[in-house]
Amino acid sequence: MSSIRPWRNIERRKSRQIMVGKVPVGGDAPITVQTMTNTPTSDAKATIDQIRRCEDAGADLIRVSCPDVESTAAFREIARAATVPLIADIHFHYKRALEAADAGAACLRINPGNIGSDDRVAEVVRAAKANGCAIRIGVNAGSLERDLLEKYGEPCPEALVESALDHIKLLQDHDFHEYKVAVKASDVFLAVAAYQGLSEAVDCPLHLGITEAGGLIGGTVKSALGIGNLLWAGIGDTLRVSLSAEPEEEVRVGFEILKALGLRTRGVRVVSCPSCARQGFDVIRTVEALEKRLSHIKTPISLSVLGCVVNGPGEARETDIGLTGGGNGKHMVYLSGVTDHHVQSDNMLDHIVSLVEAKAAEIEAQMTDADPLVQEPITQAAE
Repeated sequence: MSSIRPWRNIERRKSRQIMVGKVPVGGDAPITVQTMTNTPTSDAKATIDQIRRCEDAGADLIRVSCPDVESTAAFREIARAATVPLIADIHFHYKRALEAADAGAACLRINPGNIGSDDRVAEVVRAAKANGCAIRIGVNAGSLERDLLEKYGEPCPEALVESALDHIKLLQDHDFHEYKVAVKASDVFLAVAAYQGLSEAVDCPLHLGITEAGGLIGGTVKSALGIGNLLWAGIGDTLRVSLSAEPEEEVRVGFEILKALGLRTRGVRVVSCPSCARQGFDVIRTVEALEKRLSHIKTPISLSVLGCVVNGPGEARETDIGLTGGGNGKHMVYLSGVTDHHVQSDNMLDHIVSLVEAKAAEIEAQMTDADPLVQEPITQAAE
C-alpha cells in the first residue's frame, strides 16, 4: 500500500539479521542505540552503576572495554547484573576475547587481523561460537593498517572498505557469519562515503558512528549530520553517538536522531519554538524543565510547547498534547489536536507533566490490551 506521505518514506537497505544476545540487529529489526562505559571495568560496582544509568536512558546494547585480565575477571559479574546485552571491546590481545566470551559477552568488538596468527583467529571464532557471541568488526580511519595507508596514501573511503572486507574474509574463512561492521572516521565526509561503499559490498548489518565526534554540542551536530545522512538513505542497523560526554547522553542523542527521522519513537518527542517577544511564558525554561521531568517516560508520545498563537494551534493539531501561550498568564491546552481547556502559569508545569503521564499510561494500557506479551520497543516486531 502506498504511503500518504511518500516524502517521509525511508527504504532501509536489505541486510541479514544477527542476534546480539536477545537483541536482533539488521533485517527488519528496529535500529538499536548503543553506548560505551568509561569507568574502569575492573571496578565492577562503578561500571554496573553506569550501565544502570545507560539502561534507564534506553540503551539497547552497551559496550565495555576489556583491556586487561582484571577487566575480564570483573566482566562476569557485570554481565550478570546488566539487563541489556554487553559487547566486550577487545584490542590486540586475543586472550581477552576468549575470557570475555566465557564471561558472558553477547558480542566481541575485535578486528581479526589485529590479533595475530590464523590460529588465534580460529580460537576466537571457536569461543564466539561456543558462547553464542556475535562479533563486531570495527574499522577506524585513525588506525588503518600500514599497508593500506601505503597503498592509498591516506585514509580514504576505499581504504576503509578494503580493510573491512579483509577482516570479514578472516571470519568467513572460519565459517563465522554472525558479524556486523563499522567503518568510522571523525571526518563526516569520509565516514559517510565509506559506509556508502561498504553498504553496496556486503549484506551484513552495519554499525554507524562518527568517531571522536567531539563534545556534547559539536559532537551531536557532527553525528546528526553523518549518522542522519546515512539513516535517511536507508543505511544502518545499529549506532553509537561518540561524544566527550557521559554515556547516557550518547543514548539520548542517538534516540533523538532516530526520532527525528521517524525510525524510533521511544519517549516524549517535544516540538517547541525558539521563543520571541510574543511568548506568553518562558518557553526555553519551560522546555528545559519539561524535558527533565518527563525523561522517565518511555512510551512514544508527542508534546508541543509554543509561546504564542502564531504557530501554536497548528503544531498542537499534530501532537498528542499541546500547550500554546496566551495573554495574562492564561494558556491553551490541546488534547489529541483539539482545543480542550486553559491553564494558568502558576500550575502550568505540574499540569502538563500530569497530562503527559496520564496519556502515557493510557497508551501503555492499550498496548498491553492489544498484546499482553508486549515488551520494550526494541523487542517488538515493528515500531
